[in-house]
Amino acid sequence: MVSRASGQPAAGSRQKTPIVPLTDYQRASAQDRARFIFELWARQSGKSFGSTLPCVLGAAERKEPWVWLSSGERASKELIEKGAMHARAIGAAAQILQEDYEVDDRHFTSHVLKLPGARITGLPANPATARGHSANVLLDEFATHRDSRAIWRALFPTITRGYRLRVCTTPLGKQNKAYDLWTDWGKRAAAGDPNYSCRKVTIYDAVRGGLTLKDHEGNPTTPEHLREALADEEAWQQEYLCDFLDEATAWLSYDLISGIEDPEMESMPSWAMLLVAEAQASYAEYLRTKRDIALDPGLLEDLRGIEGIYLGLDIGRRRDLTVLWALQETGGILRSLAMIELARQPFWIQQRILFYLLAVPGMRRACIDCTGIGAQLAEAAQEQFGEWKVEAVTFTVQAKEALAGAIKARVEDKQAAIPILPHVRASLHSVKRMQTTTGHFRFDAERSEATGHADHFWALALACQAASSPAWVAEHQGSGVTRVAAGAYGEGTRDEGRGTTDREFLLAGARAEKAPGGFDGF
Repeated sequence: MVSRASGQPAAGSRQKTPIVPLTDYQRASAQDRARFIFELWARQSGKSFGSTLPCVLGAAERKEPWVWLSSGERASKELIEKGAMHARAIGAAAQILQEDYEVDDRHFTSHVLKLPGARITGLPANPATARGHSANVLLDEFATHRDSRAIWRALFPTITRGYRLRVCTTPLGKQNKAYDLWTDWGKRAAAGDPNYSCRKVTIYDAVRGGLTLKDHEGNPTTPEHLREALADEEAWQQEYLCDFLDEATAWLSYDLISGIEDPEMESMPSWAMLLVAEAQASYAEYLRTKRDIALDPGLLEDLRGIEGIYLGLDIGRRRDLTVLWALQETGGILRSLAMIELARQPFWIQQRILFYLLAVPGMRRACIDCTGIGAQLAEAAQEQFGEWKVEAVTFTVQAKEALAGAIKARVEDKQAAIPILPHVRASLHSVKRMQTTTGHFRFDAERSEATGHADHFWALALACQAASSPAWVAEHQGSGVTRVAAGAYGEGTRDEGRGTTDREFLLAGARAEKAPGGFDGF
């Protein structure tokens, strides 16, 4: 029985006590023998554990081959390790192997769980990796897969010759293949077709089925406590009630967002974490001694050889996050270098971090939200580094429309790459295009504890704006020098009628003047 999984068995028999008791819905999943199974489970309800167990049992007991497709190589490796845990629990000899291969000149790594007479191959989700197999298939968190429809077309023939297919995911909007399958298979299962099985496990279903919720000290808690702390009804409906939300008014659909997510990308590399920690320590020292201790320029040594860096800064203080998002342009793609989140941090710390980033030699340009409390920080940055390098953007209706349009163009063309983070995904999705009573449109988001006030959306939009030629005249606080061509800044351009490219400007040795007693940087 699947609920009797145990450690190493005694000679000729298995122990009867389970190492990890199964919940009711995990047991139902393990015993389901339908050919097409779709399981829609709430976050942290034991999806990976429950979806991999029947696969391992099938491989160990019936020598079934399996292919597991996850969102990326890291997720694939973790899923295979979960499978190895099951194999050890039932006393099956198992070995994890790593195999490198190339498809269409692209390098991929698969993680393989080898069992006696069978193997389970873990692959990163990609139309190229989905081809060339003949086995049972598990689609792990399928709603988050990039190019889900292309993956489906490439993968489905894998099960042609008598194999089965399982999907286990939390929903992520309606504009992906996962929603299509849930809708279609659900109708077939409801009509009594034994080939199809669909089950939905909300957080309430999970608790009734045996899931134990505890707080950070191990005390029992309830779903309602989670709901209150999340403070985002839309996120609650999706992540915990497993609802496919209508995305008609969302400016960036989940499918678009997943198309630029890179599962192998870091959000906060070590140099960024060190910079924040040192800025906070320097501020503490300043409060104690009233001496301004300069940070070590070597903190950002990892960035010294990187060119084409662009920065977007959305500023908050009491209620919202301050988000600094640094991107690097490579081959026409803006790839995330670091996304620094500062919650309720003093302006002293925010300015110190911003100025050190602006002083990096490869930093081309930054766009800063100068609306309200951001005006002081934007003006200080312009005085220190020059308006050619720092653009202060006032969030007017027209400016937000231009920013929203620019980021959507980047996302649709897949000219950006960002890390996978649920709260960032929610922030990017939270901005909606709403019609006003005058017939115009505005872009805004409801403020929540989970997504702030779309702080990540606007920081990313500002970084994209910094890397592009603006189609609108931003409101500056400074000398009034007008940009007349792509990348053109400088006194001479107004009279000559011709702009200077960023590269020409840098080759000419242009530098922002250093204010007396200002920041030396690098």
